[in-house]
Amino acid sequence: MTAGPRVALICETFQEINGVALTARQLVEFAKRQERPLLAIHGGPRVARFVEGSVTRLELPRGPVSFAIESDLRYDLWLWRHAQEARRALEEFRPDAIHVTSPGEFGQLGAYLAHALKIPLVASWHTNLHQFAARRLGGMLRFLPEACSNACCGHAERLALLALLRFYKLARVTLAPTPEQVRWLEKETGRASFLMVRGVDTEKFSPAHRTVDDDTVRLGFVGRVTAEKSVRFLVDVEQALLAAGHTKFSFLVVGEGGERGWLEQNLRHGVFTGVLRGEELARAYANMDLFLFPSRTDTYGNVIQEAAASGVAAIVTSEGGPKNLVVPGTTGFVAANEDEFIFRTLEMLGDMAKLRAMGKAARENMNGVSWDAAFEMTYAAYRYAVENGGEESPAMKTARKPVLAARSLHGRKAGAASS
Repeated sequence: MTAGPRVALICETFQEINGVALTARQLVEFAKRQERPLLAIHGGPRVARFVEGSVTRLELPRGPVSFAIESDLRYDLWLWRHAQEARRALEEFRPDAIHVTSPGEFGQLGAYLAHALKIPLVASWHTNLHQFAARRLGGMLRFLPEACSNACCGHAERLALLALLRFYKLARVTLAPTPEQVRWLEKETGRASFLMVRGVDTEKFSPAHRTVDDDTVRLGFVGRVTAEKSVRFLVDVEQALLAAGHTKFSFLVVGEGGERGWLEQNLRHGVFTGVLRGEELARAYANMDLFLFPSRTDTYGNVIQEAAASGVAAIVTSEGGPKNLVVPGTTGFVAANEDEFIFRTLEMLGDMAKLRAMGKAARENMNGVSWDAAFEMTYAAYRYAVENGGEESPAMKTARKPVLAARSLHGRKAGAASS
């Protein structure tokens, strides 16, 4: 075990099904395995405290003055009623650093308490919330002329980004999931920024869980079935497949969200499972033949790694973090536009031997990718936040260059898409 600082993790989402919650849960499990003292404060059904080895968790319930932002996540306008409870927990735990995972209501409370208690603040960037806001607003404004809708969405996105950056400037250190975002966030905030990559459980997600053996090609999608994931584009892919004469295929859509109803009406070959967990999720991945992820707003893409570990090649867009998780031509493809996305899908369905070889390469590319390795980098950022206050000297910046240059992707093999 490597000695590390005492860390308080304050996060909006923990039990829910999304990448931020998954990362938070894995960080807690890492701290337990490594016997590192960690306090996690997150949402729950009631005020409750749990002690699990070196980890203490404090659950704080959201109240009636809250509204839904996801099917399984709400925003509480009156969460600050728990401020004294959270402060007492922090004072008792005595953290060396406070880590917040978003500018939501828990993150705002965490930033305030870090300032009040004079504890270094670390803030991780997980979600392009400004883009999410614009995409969802665009869905609401479909009744307007396209030019008007685009103008409104563009203005909303710019304002949201300004607000986000003001929040992240409160932190002493920021974390981001890809090298390009590390560089961007450091430039925009003037704060030291570190890489926070993700791991994958290659035993839980494995081709060994496959249960189907027929001539149907299963195209998979896992995630929120929402506008910002560009899931309606799957219908365009289906139409292209049908036009090319393909009939023995299906779309396996795992997840929930506001676009599910529309997809169920328009995706003729769609199979919708809703949210899956545990062994059911592992089987769903392993039963896919090709993973399609048309999102342009994801900052990382845990699902890409889970699919790869399951022996499934992926086609992703050239925007956002998922492009860093695919080795073009080896473990999948990075499509520059919608036409190429469709072309690559048709190409893969026309050469199943190549598709299977790519799936095998994707699995092999996950060797050595672990949550433990990912969080060792996160703890390096915590130590930096604790040990280096104030302005960063040139010597400090030089000292952390190896972390800045660690290109995500856990030492990904040569040939990976550059960022």
